[in-house]
Amino acid sequence: MKIFRLIILFFFAATISQAQSLEDMLDEEMGEEETVNYATSTFKTIRVVNAQSVKSPAKNNLFFLISHRFGKLNQGPVDFFGIDNAQIRLGFEYGVTDRLTAGIGRSVYNKNFDLYARYKILRQSTGKKNMPISLSVMGSSNYAAYKWGYDDRKDEFANRMAYVSQILIARKFSSSVSMQLMPTYIHRNMVVTKEDQNDVFAVGAGGRVKLTKRFAITGEFHYVLPGKTADDFINSLSAGGRY
Repeated sequence: MKIFRLIILFFFAATISQAQSLEDMLDEEMGEEETVNYATSTFKTIRVVNAQSVKSPAKNNLFFLISHRFGKLNQGPVDFFGIDNAQIRLGFEYGVTDRLTAGIGRSVYNKNFDLYARYKILRQSTGKKNMPISLSVMGSSNYAAYKWGYDDRKDEFANRMAYVSQILIARKFSSSVSMQLMPTYIHRNMVVTKEDQNDVFAVGAGGRVKLTKRFAITGEFHYVLPGKTADDFINSLSAGGRY
């Protein structure tokens, strides 16, 4: 019986091997050997404008970022149309692998320190592997180091912490147009009043439109879902040009 089974296994192995060899010969003769073609330059940088993009630093590459956000334009020439009220963030991003990115930063706003990681799960491709989108996930922990101003609450480490989880879903529609959706979840351990939300949900959308070989317009909009927190904040709209 064992010998019979071995003969059957050998027969199937030989048949599969011959079939694979025949398929390879046909591919070579007909030129139909498929490869995986990954989408490149969905976004040129690791940021759309303020939000993170699906582009990741290559393995062992280190980025140093200086983010400069101006104040309100309607403040007039006294504040130099918002320049005097600028908020700055300094940060580093490191490519642990081609898919995994780790980052750290420090912002003027709330004297905030942030530590985060982003992982690329899917990459848009055609050919042998057909994937219509690129998809990354991001998680961030934030510590507010501002001077404590709440007499009725303890100055504890946990009370200064906030967390962000985000999904980045992007597609390059053509060599000139790319879009990205950003469902976002924010949790703040401490809020100012009982009516404020500890858990906040938002949806962001960003895009890139290439106008010339070297110039593109990028923009993004973030909408905070209705609630007490949404009443206290203005939805973010950003735009810019990149060479």
